[in-house]
Amino acid sequence: MANLQIANARKSYDNKQVLHGIDLHIEDGTFLVIVGPSGCGKSTLLRMIAGLEDITDGTISIDDEVVNDLEPSARGCAMVFQNYALYPHMSVEQNIGYPLKIAGVSKPERARKVAEAAALLELGDYLDRRPAQLSGGQRQRVAMGRAIVREPRLFLFDEPLSNLDAKLRVQMRIEIKRLHRRLSATSVFVTHDQVEAMTLADKLVVMNAGKVEQVGTPGEIYRAPASAFVAGFLGAPAMNFLPGKVLQQGNLHILPNTEIAVHSQELHQWTGREITIGIRPESLLLGKPSAEGIPAHVDLIEELGGSRVAYCRTDGPEIAVVMHGDLTVREGDRVSIGLLPEHLHFFEKTNGQRLGGGQASQQAQASRAMHVAFN
Repeated sequence: MANLQIANARKSYDNKQVLHGIDLHIEDGTFLVIVGPSGCGKSTLLRMIAGLEDITDGTISIDDEVVNDLEPSARGCAMVFQNYALYPHMSVEQNIGYPLKIAGVSKPERARKVAEAAALLELGDYLDRRPAQLSGGQRQRVAMGRAIVREPRLFLFDEPLSNLDAKLRVQMRIEIKRLHRRLSATSVFVTHDQVEAMTLADKLVVMNAGKVEQVGTPGEIYRAPASAFVAGFLGAPAMNFLPGKVLQQGNLHILPNTEIAVHSQELHQWTGREITIGIRPESLLLGKPSAEGIPAHVDLIEELGGSRVAYCRTDGPEIAVVMHGDLTVREGDRVSIGLLPEHLHFFEKTNGQRLGGGQASQQAQASRAMHVAFN
């Protein structure tokens, strides 16, 4: 296991900066997941940790040792790649044991470590096979076995499940989580898949455009996103964003003609300001047309098996609603969308940064009091 410290890490290509002062601290045994859209710099950061990319500025330290100038082989890291990177002419046994052979480990010791890794990953029946004879999930387990036998200080995963089909991704996600529990290894896992990020991470880092947007547990980030970007990136369906304005006494004006009273002291300090209001689809209530909700009509219903999502047209932005229970709503129906003040998130209109400490107000959250009126 190892501590990993990244301080003011920057990376530039041809005078174009792609990483802008990354600061992270990963403690022993932590499973850290870095998530973000394609091109945000997450794989570049991982390759800098591994030593496959030079660092332009800042420091990367493993167990308090600065490794900026160390060769990849001297850093004590093992990396699992998206494309497996297996030798096609070698058997599973030879692929797993190859790093030990290069390191000069004796043949009996190699055999022992390969057998242990194969048993851990349920590959014992496949040791004589070549990679072409394996499924995608089995190949990825071989790649992980090759990393395990090295007994590294740090495991690095670069989108290792991207090439698998949906069912295998779920299976491998579970296997990686169980493997981490058994090994208690410090791991850094890069992905653009929010489900992988939320389910695997002890600690989650959300990146955007070469910067860290937020660091925390998956639950902390989901419940209190630091910006509209984070709020919109994590969660499926994505958070709804509605234009709003803070009125007197902390009330809100939402959309062209909706006013909601939330009785929030936190909102009172922003009276007169235009803001962005966020609410997750699962935090909305869908019902028959009434005076106690946002008027809308259902444009599209998405069937997801365990749930249904209604995409509703309003006088403002489209609103996605996760339908609860056995609600019988059809495409084209007129409906009302109910808002619960305690589930609202508030963001700056200009830069998307979170306003205040959280959802509507502690008072609203405690009382769940809600009053909605339409002009």
